[in-house]
Amino acid sequence: MACPVDMATPKNILLIRLKSIGDILFTLPAVHTVRENFPGAKITFLASHENAPLLRGFREVNNVIAIDRAQLRNPFRAAPEFFRLLRSLRAEKFSLAVDFQGYGETAWLSWWTGAPERWGSVYVAGREWLYTRGAWRSHKIHPAEWNLSLLRQGGLRTGKIRNEFVLPADALEKARRFFQTNKLDEYKTTLFIQPFTSSPQKNWPLENFLKLGWHWRSRGVQVLFGGGVSERDALEPARAAGFPISAGAPLLVSAGLTKLSTLTIGGDTGLLHLAVAMGKRVVMLMRSIVPGSTHPFQHADWAVTPPAGKTVSEIQFNIVIEACAGVFSERAGNASC
Repeated sequence: MACPVDMATPKNILLIRLKSIGDILFTLPAVHTVRENFPGAKITFLASHENAPLLRGFREVNNVIAIDRAQLRNPFRAAPEFFRLLRSLRAEKFSLAVDFQGYGETAWLSWWTGAPERWGSVYVAGREWLYTRGAWRSHKIHPAEWNLSLLRQGGLRTGKIRNEFVLPADALEKARRFFQTNKLDEYKTTLFIQPFTSSPQKNWPLENFLKLGWHWRSRGVQVLFGGGVSERDALEPARAAGFPISAGAPLLVSAGLTKLSTLTIGGDTGLLHLAVAMGKRVVMLMRSIVPGSTHPFQHADWAVTPPAGKTVSEIQFNIVIEACAGVFSERAGNASC
């Protein structure tokens, strides 16, 4: 059995997860658990530069150290950036470092901190020595559950599991301005469609999402489409059809749009996991919800999957319509109570 960490001693704690959006969000229940075990601790989170803004919604995190990978790839700037990072990590004098990622670079960085307690996920044999407690990563449970398991193996107690992202007020205000500019009413039923993921094989066809948008718009539902900067051109058919497009909006503003919407639908992508962490309803189109899959945390029933052996692109349109209709009916019923 793990020997519990001394709960009476104030801690300066480093948590590590460099990427991606969804995987960083899957650490959120673990961050809550660290804070509950160490209410007086200073908690620092190490993440990649592009994901650092996401941590504004992690209420328990006191400080963020960002790795600028673009600088590290620049031959003229790599050395100063690298040594800046190393100085920052060593200067903090962390008493505990938890590496949720478990890659070679993150394992080495956790060791470099000099923290007397270093816990980490182990994927490859030979990295265990970099931690004082290395745990072999289980792919049979949800990633968020694995992060909690790592803490338990370190001796921490986990009570009620919380997954609560707090959207900054300025991001919500910018989302409201987008609604106003596009003549959307935040008090009306709204469907936010996020049609693309980072992997084409996880995408439902755009023409299906367009058909879905037309279906619900014809029934009085407000519909908007979201996406990244690189997806603006791909979303031109949605723009041509008269749907508001938020492609290229900062992540937290997009999060604000999901918060103002009744339902967000899309594939297995970071924005939908962010909506879940804000307590918002989603319909996630994904291949399966087998153990270890990245379905909506604590809400596997919010995922829609194809028949066994089929791909996401083969999910039937009528099944998606029914899933959306169920959410809208549920929300209408709650509003009338």
